[in-house]
Amino acid sequence: MNHRVTAACVQFCAGPDKTENIARMAPLVAEAASRGAKLVLLPEKWNAVADGPELLRYAERLDEGETIDALSEWAAEHRIHLICGSIAIDHGERAGNVSIAFDRDGDVVAAYTKIHLFDVEVGGLTYRESDGTAPGSEPVVVVLDGLPVGLTVCYDLRFPELYRALEEKGALVMCVPANFTLLTGLAHWEPLLRARAIENQAFVLAAGQHGNPGGGNKPSYGHSMIIDPWGTVISQASEGDGVIVADLDLDLQAGIRARLPALQHRRLQSVPEMQGGGPVDSGSLPV
Repeated sequence: MNHRVTAACVQFCAGPDKTENIARMAPLVAEAASRGAKLVLLPEKWNAVADGPELLRYAERLDEGETIDALSEWAAEHRIHLICGSIAIDHGERAGNVSIAFDRDGDVVAAYTKIHLFDVEVGGLTYRESDGTAPGSEPVVVVLDGLPVGLTVCYDLRFPELYRALEEKGALVMCVPANFTLLTGLAHWEPLLRARAIENQAFVLAAGQHGNPGGGNKPSYGHSMIIDPWGTVISQASEGDGVIVADLDLDLQAGIRARLPALQHRRLQSVPEMQGGGPVDSGSLPV
């Protein structure tokens, strides 16, 4: 495994036409590769934004589809590891919101189905992802040229136990493709991303949509960023479509983990059930 990996996040605003979105994404992936990126992350649902049963209209198969074919071609052409962000994959009556990793030969090497579905009312807008989306159940870490990368999607970011599970599986990098809402993004996007980086002493790549994806009325926050294991934002996108690039220094990460070995200091694995409705005696907690 190389001690330094150049990574990129692509920020994007999907339009209403799937084929056009794919055409618009191609030069952004090419730009990331031209700037030296060997690991490239795209946003959530960048090829087609939809919720509920409508999402099935855009669903593809893992081994076949307009988007899948394009992603495979880009990875092979540019000799990059490409994490597709997420796209809709056919799961029968509902679609899965799936993050797919392609190796430098353009082959699918891992797929993670988003576990936590966004069923929320916020800022006067209603989101019901579960109406047309089937949840996943398993954390996924993919090893790319020796680098273990954890796959997550958007709303997963609010569930730290998933990221700890990825860290326990060996992940050194966490990927967060997203379509974060404007309102929640203003308040929570950066704090949550930095927290996931700090508590797992991991690099976090976060590629977001911006503007009004799909031409709808549900604005997205953007502000794609790359964060190091100390919690420092080492690259951040400005407004609009674009590419951010940063070097992931794995020696820096190893140094942080050695000097502050918090991951080795974990002791509390579970909390005993409360007895009689009263508080747990801290003296009885496992040590």
